Amino acid sequence: MANDIRRAFRLIFAKKGPMKYISHLDLQRLFHRAARRAGLPLIMSQGFSPRPKISFKRALKLGVESESEEASFQVGAAGLSPEDFGKRLQAQLPEGISINNIEEIS
Repeated sequence: MANDIRRAFRLIFAKKGPMKYISHLDLQRLFHRAARRAGLPLIMSQGFSPRPKISFKRALKLGVESESEEASFQVGAAGLSPEDFGKRLQAQLPEGISINNIEEIS
């Protein structure tokens, strides 16, 4: 589709409490499932096994808490504001994962 709207949001989130024991791959799955439950229009990769285009800046060691982890989401919606994206996603995330900041990137 030639006229797809492609946007990217960068969010800074905290991983604390019991969630510090979740592995990096499980954290990726957690964000994918939360975005799907929130009805967010994520852009999927192409190929045999499509996956949402979500990237994490670094993998945090198991058992370590953090206040500033970074993830980027590619979405395909023109009218979705960063604030609305963050509120919808946060509503589906478990206790211990909290979104601190969200911004649109080019």
